Amino acid sequence: MSRKKQFAIFGLGRFGSNLALTLEEMGYHVLGVDRDEAVAESLARRLTHVVSFDIRDTQAMYQAGISNFDTVVISSKNLEASLMATMLCKEMNIPEIIVKAIDERHAEMAKKLGATNVIFSERDTARRTAFHLVSPHAVDRISLDANINIISMQAPEKLIGQSLMDANLRLDYNINVIAIKRGDTTLVTPPPNHVFRGEDRIFLLGTPASLARFEEAMNG
Repeated sequence: MSRKKQFAIFGLGRFGSNLALTLEEMGYHVLGVDRDEAVAESLARRLTHVVSFDIRDTQAMYQAGISNFDTVVISSKNLEASLMATMLCKEMNIPEIIVKAIDERHAEMAKKLGATNVIFSERDTARRTAFHLVSPHAVDRISLDANINIISMQAPEKLIGQSLMDANLRLDYNINVIAIKRGDTTLVTPPPNHVFRGEDRIFLLGTPASLARFEEAMNG
């Protein structure tokens, strides 16, 4: 059995604390870090491991065993602290360094210092909200990059009763059905003769434009 990933979350504000609590609820080993002792103490009973130190302090980072973690998420609101922590994590060879960026300039500097991924929580939330407003069937979206998205949705009414082959989504919309979940059963790469039912949740892969065309056609 493979070892579960270990996560360290730097900065326990709204985003960091919710992320840490969610990961722990999922059964992962999580270390929460915040410079404010009161913040760390407030989460001590909800997170298994919480410590308080300045993430710009190299010695404190090593003492906390940060070099042993698979993923560090840096969500500090302090630009200097965020960038310094990014650089220190890179020096420690942390495999995955995720930085919550304040703005585009912060994101660019973080990438140069070693961030493997940069997120904009408010902007990303706004984009997901906008997507849900115009795509009522969709329940979630994952952006693999700027040109490849995965969305999941309940099977649109127009597909119900059709087989995957008859629906011909690849030819008509240039999208692929990569999985279908029905109850407790998930079909990965479902067979062409699968007939859509109302309880099906379908997972679609395509470009943002092709997925939007599909949504428009299903809602029209």
